[in-house]
Amino acid sequence: MAFKSIQPARRRLADEVYEELIEAIIRRDIGPDDSLVQEKLAAEMQISRTPVREALMRLENEGVLEVSKRGSFRLYQMGDEEVKELYQSRAAVEGQCARILAVNHTPEDIAYLRGVVEREENVTDHSVRGYFEANRNIHMSFVERANNRFLMDMFNMIWGKALVFPLFATIENVELEKSLGDHMQLVDVIASGDKTEALEVFTDHIQDGFNLQIAGLHAS
Repeated sequence: MAFKSIQPARRRLADEVYEELIEAIIRRDIGPDDSLVQEKLAAEMQISRTPVREALMRLENEGVLEVSKRGSFRLYQMGDEEVKELYQSRAAVEGQCARILAVNHTPEDIAYLRGVVEREENVTDHSVRGYFEANRNIHMSFVERANNRFLMDMFNMIWGKALVFPLFATIENVELEKSLGDHMQLVDVIASGDKTEALEVFTDHIQDGFNLQIAGLHAS
């Protein structure tokens, strides 16, 4: 059996380009109106076009970028129906984690979750990125404590930074502070041990986030 040779140096460079593009999206150096041309990016980064092309295609495969008619790339913009599907997926994953925690939590779990909520809701960085990271860290803590690696994988896919951040950023068109909501209520319902109520409260919380997201999209 014969395999083609692997070029690790080129693969590492493509990964570096990929990470830099993600950071540029999160820094908002790349916006919805920007066109990404591989030749121009390669010249700016002073590298060959191959790793740039690989990074751009990887982001396209992940749904972060789309190809324009002229062959350049731009940020993919979700429509209302896709945003709805995204939040439905969040409700399924995070709601199930809430049910697991309501039944199986320990006093240490509750203390840990309260600590995360208190720390993250005391936002010191009042930028879009600051609120995004605070929200993600809080919701990730619930999924982590559910201790289910498959649910964790799905959470990471749904909350993929480069994909979700441009969407989240539209919330600032409404009121960014509202994005944090009342996460301590989520801890309280888990502590109650009522798995049905936990699912309902988490679902309502995520529905509120969806409503805020749609309002932000329509205000932009």
